[in-house]
Amino acid sequence: MAETLVFDAAGFVAEQVAAVKKQVGSRTAVIAVSGGVDSTIAAAIVHTAIGKQLHAVYVDTGFMRKGESEAVEAMYKRMGLNLTVVHAGPEYFEALGSTTEPEAKRKIIGEKFIRIFERESKKTGATVLVQGTIAPDWIESGGGKRDTIKSHHNVGGLPKDMKLELCEPLYHLYKDEVRAVARHLKVEVAERQPFPGPGLAVRVIGNLTPERVQLAREACDVVEREIEAAVAAGKMAKPWQYFAVLTNTPSVGVQGDLRAYGETVAVRAIDSLDAMTGTAVHVPYEVLGRIARGITNHPKMKDKVNRVVYDITDKPPATVEWE
Repeated sequence: MAETLVFDAAGFVAEQVAAVKKQVGSRTAVIAVSGGVDSTIAAAIVHTAIGKQLHAVYVDTGFMRKGESEAVEAMYKRMGLNLTVVHAGPEYFEALGSTTEPEAKRKIIGEKFIRIFERESKKTGATVLVQGTIAPDWIESGGGKRDTIKSHHNVGGLPKDMKLELCEPLYHLYKDEVRAVARHLKVEVAERQPFPGPGLAVRVIGNLTPERVQLAREACDVVEREIEAAVAAGKMAKPWQYFAVLTNTPSVGVQGDLRAYGETVAVRAIDSLDAMTGTAVHVPYEVLGRIARGITNHPKMKDKVNRVVYDITDKPPATVEWE
């Protein structure tokens, strides 16, 4: 009978701390932190290895969830990181322009990330870029004999003339292993649901405008609040990931006594262990009903969104995100 291998989080952390010390030495490093578990764990490991030589940069891209930037900034300060916050929303909207093709979006966002970090690194003298890249990122981004499923901004968006040396301590880990490391380090975001690097930019299908991104932000907030309330009430187990997508599918509806077209929002809840495969969650109809009413009656959405649908597709054939 084959022996079951158990991931050793403590051993992994010790190994990576030593590896980072050897790679970085006395140099200065910069890391992009998003508030997600991957970048936060990478920051925690590298901070343990080199302390104040690490400069963390949080970029508010304009595609973050409701209240996220404020909560993330407070968390990183509690961790003792050297933190710079860059409010770059206008830069991202300008760079993306009228781009709607998903792969193009991801690559533009990835390059913009790197350019901002290069700009910030000049202020700190950093020559090393730390990333929270994990195995599914580079597997899905393709290369060699692998097909590209979708380019991850920290892989497919890296510019060829990038001058910073990469340091990726989580490169060979899957999501369940990253969470094991997070629990070992007692990091606040250990159980936080994943959030894509490009943020709401890949949850708004079609034209990216501040107004449409705001609709997606409010819709995601409704989904999160209703599902978390249902979990707290014992009506369902907590999904691995749950969110809303502004689908760019116009739908006829009724506003007052008038026929009107509005946006369609899709709700997604999925369970996964390693982010490579996933199973759609059967959210109770009662909860879905509250989500639908919460979105269509919301003061900022009721004149814009008139239909809510639920995505019941597993991964594969679908991916977790719609783009």
